[in-house]
Amino acid sequence: MRTRMLCSSLFCFIVIFCVSAHADANQYAVTYERNVAVKMRDGVILRADIYRPAADGKFPVLLQRTPYNKDNGVDFGLMAATHGFVVIFEDVRGRYASDGEWYTFKNEPNDGYDSVEWAAALPYSDGKVGMFGGSYVGATQMLAAIAHPPHLAGICPVVTASNYHSNWVYQGGAFEQWFDQSWTSGLAQNTFDREVANNTNALQGISTFPLASYPLFNLDKHSDPASSAALAPYYLDWLAHPNYDDYWRAISIEDHFGDINVPALHVAAWYDLFLGGSLRNYEGIKAHGATEQARHGQQLIVIVGGHAGNGPKIGDVDFGDASKFDEDEATLHWYEYLFKGAQNEFASGKPVKIFVMGANQWRDEEAWPLARARATKYFLHSAGKANSLNGNGSLSITAPTKEASDQYVYDPGNPAPTIGGPLCCDSKHLPPGPRDQRSVEVRDDVLVYSTPPMPQDTEISGPVTLELYAKSSAVDTDFTAKLVDVWPDGFAQNLTEGILRARYRDSQETPSLITPGQIYKFNIDVWATSNVFKKGHVLRLEVSSSNFPHFDRNLNTGRDRYLKANVDVSSEQPFRSATNVIYHDAEHPSALILPIVPAR
Repeated sequence: MRTRMLCSSLFCFIVIFCVSAHADANQYAVTYERNVAVKMRDGVILRADIYRPAADGKFPVLLQRTPYNKDNGVDFGLMAATHGFVVIFEDVRGRYASDGEWYTFKNEPNDGYDSVEWAAALPYSDGKVGMFGGSYVGATQMLAAIAHPPHLAGICPVVTASNYHSNWVYQGGAFEQWFDQSWTSGLAQNTFDREVANNTNALQGISTFPLASYPLFNLDKHSDPASSAALAPYYLDWLAHPNYDDYWRAISIEDHFGDINVPALHVAAWYDLFLGGSLRNYEGIKAHGATEQARHGQQLIVIVGGHAGNGPKIGDVDFGDASKFDEDEATLHWYEYLFKGAQNEFASGKPVKIFVMGANQWRDEEAWPLARARATKYFLHSAGKANSLNGNGSLSITAPTKEASDQYVYDPGNPAPTIGGPLCCDSKHLPPGPRDQRSVEVRDDVLVYSTPPMPQDTEISGPVTLELYAKSSAVDTDFTAKLVDVWPDGFAQNLTEGILRARYRDSQETPSLITPGQIYKFNIDVWATSNVFKKGHVLRLEVSSSNFPHFDRNLNTGRDRYLKANVDVSSEQPFRSATNVIYHDAEHPSALILPIVPAR
């Protein structure tokens, strides 16, 4: 039997936490302290809740720095403290109980450093501090790690990014509109509440961002004091920095892998919007970490779901009971291994564990990507009419010779809609995960290329890329790619997807418009997957120029996606249609590159 007594007081008190008779004899009663002040180097006070064993001695510390309210840490705090850890949940700067102004990312390196060193110096700390948690809480870990505080001894980032430009706010140069606006709208509520409580701004309400409007935002901050411009200035800065520049470089994890000197357990997820970044973090630190210990101390688990939901059923697909993953348990086991020498799955197993969809089984691996996977080109083919499910597009490992091209008209006023996929943070209005794609595959502005039914089970595990030869009638347009597993009953299960804004085909730093009518080779990162296409299933590729509102619509004009203050464009045409042509012939062998895993 377990009981606990918590209250909302600002004072310290003892939590009575009785364990059952068959519990581990080493478990502890717990002391709980609320709203402990943590002073940053610039004098700003952050506040933290501390759960610790009610016993003499020193213990390792597990620290979470969160913008999502430290009060939500009760269950893990009590559990881990009973197992001999000091557990600290801290509100980051400008959120909930902490002072200061909230602004995404920029304060996390210094605040993370200061918080780690404060935690290490607590009288009941043994000097080893580990961090944990997911999404932005993963960012607080990664940004602290690149500042390398001396007492940070491990991290456990779950479903988080490696570059806040190219796999958080943007992807392939396209704005992650659904996530950026949904996430920012959610964050702005606490900012609004604080403004009202402090009477510093006569805000009368909070509104979400209009998805279908153009521009994405008006940069005139002074036109409406209740606008989201006052609540989320960082959103305006994201729009003002569409290219990868010094604004992003200063907080890029990828540019600082060489500064990270701690072991890490990375948890990525199929269908998660940070899948690409989570995998890059594992690969990047493993290859470039500051020390040999750090490089050899990287481990990876790839689950299914992440921000897209918890199993076993995610979206339209039930992945079975085997897919279940207990994040709290994995975190606790990681630090029992790392800080206490426990001989558990992290001590004796291989460093990579992936959930293989289709087979719906876990598998241990030596590394990611899999060394035995063979990059195989599946070439695009058609008789010139790959448009929609009713077209004649196909995929095969046979290289094309002389073939007619495919074309479609992309109209930003009627974009191909988002159906499932790696989405966050409003599943009520746009459900994430695996969803039947047939409703979008019937559109003429979606090209569909399919293999014949698989003669045997075929596994694809690893990074996926589309080499696409194409031209456009516009000076800028988008190209999208989606890998789909088609079941014998016709259900079209999306696996992974990618996008590339044409102006960013060569560089995220220095975009350049395309010449209408000129053929270019576009390399589209379709991220990664691990899936067994069962015998009788069909492997399919969708190619289009929109995936809205997951990504913002390319207006095909070459204009920026935002408007500066006091600029009148009411007389201008906001967007135009583009005729986009896909080539697949001997000189332009468009191909989907897939990592085929040989059968054992």
